[in-house]
Amino acid sequence: MTVMTTDGGIDVPTTLPTLSEATRVWARIGLLSFGGPAGQIALMHKELVEERRWIGEERFLHALNYCMLLPGPEAQQLAVYIGWLMHRTIGGLIAGLLFILPGALVMLGLSILYVLYRHVPLVDGLFFGVKAAVLAVVIEAGLRISRRALKNRAMVAIAIIAFVAIFLFKAPFPAIVLAAGIIGWIGHRFAPRLFGAQAGHGKAGPDVTGIVDVLFARGELAHVRPKRAKALRTIAIWLPLWLGPVLLLWLWTGGGSVWTQLGSFFSTMAVVTFGGAYAVLAYVAQAAVETHGWLLAGEMIDGLGLAETTPGPLILVLQFVGFLAGFRAPGDLPPLLAGSLGALLTLWVTFAPCFFWIFLGAPYVEALRGNQALSAALGAITAAVVGVIMNLALWFGLHVLFRQVRPLEILGLSPDWPVLASLDWRAALLSAAAMVAMLRFKAGMIPTLAACAIAGVVLTRFAP
Repeated sequence: MTVMTTDGGIDVPTTLPTLSEATRVWARIGLLSFGGPAGQIALMHKELVEERRWIGEERFLHALNYCMLLPGPEAQQLAVYIGWLMHRTIGGLIAGLLFILPGALVMLGLSILYVLYRHVPLVDGLFFGVKAAVLAVVIEAGLRISRRALKNRAMVAIAIIAFVAIFLFKAPFPAIVLAAGIIGWIGHRFAPRLFGAQAGHGKAGPDVTGIVDVLFARGELAHVRPKRAKALRTIAIWLPLWLGPVLLLWLWTGGGSVWTQLGSFFSTMAVVTFGGAYAVLAYVAQAAVETHGWLLAGEMIDGLGLAETTPGPLILVLQFVGFLAGFRAPGDLPPLLAGSLGALLTLWVTFAPCFFWIFLGAPYVEALRGNQALSAALGAITAAVVGVIMNLALWFGLHVLFRQVRPLEILGLSPDWPVLASLDWRAALLSAAAMVAMLRFKAGMIPTLAACAIAGVVLTRFAP
């Protein structure tokens, strides 16, 4: 059966696709979800709104705006949301898992290859080039976010303060997020012009009505209505699923074990990862390298390069961190098994809360619409994220371009500072070329990474 819609007289089916049909589409999206959140969201829009009309334009953007309010990868959460709209909890689980699993499997395989063959000269050259390209990718991401977030002097000031706080004072990322949110919330009350609601996503195309919209208007999607009992049941199920393994590991292995540290650290990150993967990576990089010693600075950059080349959310780089942490502190386990378990644990505590946020909050999305104070708080957080990404770019730049970095003691502070004589001209040349390619000629991320990797092999071979 079909119904005539108002979007150009196009017939829209009034029955939902079967779960198996939806599963095939979600698998396709998961396998093709390269290009970061912008590319992933565009892919979902094309597949679900334009081609299949499973969901309408307005509802797609409304769901996306809600996901932008949440910590974690918004594209993956959007997949969970739409899957849940169509096929309840099982649909959300299938959509969200298939969005993650292809990239997670690839990332696990790359992590194993990394520890086994990292010091082969050819591989060394490839990663040398990839590191230079990653620096350009991070700078480009910072510029892109800053154009959207820094709309007035108040937002610029918040970004600068965030940068100083994390670079000079080593302030924890959760504290920066909390402080920025409070500033935005209070600022909206006293200076709404400076702390007003940030512009959301523009429409991706003409209005489109989808199957979900037709059924929703007819009152046939009862599961989307908020109910207190359902919310309590979601909390009772998903909080233990998310944090239960961390508690069990703490009881079994003790608070000082690498497993407890991984579970606790990345569970905290899952709550404060506003602003996307680049924002949290600055704090994760410093904590994983300097505080916990799970990996080296150069290895963190290698991991980001690997994550950039896999489908799925960029936050999968955390899986690489968890793998190396387990691999290097295996206890009685074989190192590769311990690394794989570390990667699995990191994946679990990073993505389990993404399902929790959607299943708990999606029925209440309408209550969040038009909340100007909340939008102002999130706008301030996004501005702070720009400062954090600036720090990430500087941190990467120091470790990519210079062979030696040492603390600079000044006024009781000890920010990292390069040994100027240790500048690596090859890395500087590749990074400059990558930035010109991406910023001036709008080259794609994957071609830039591939070209720099090949150039890295050539330079390390003929200009060691």
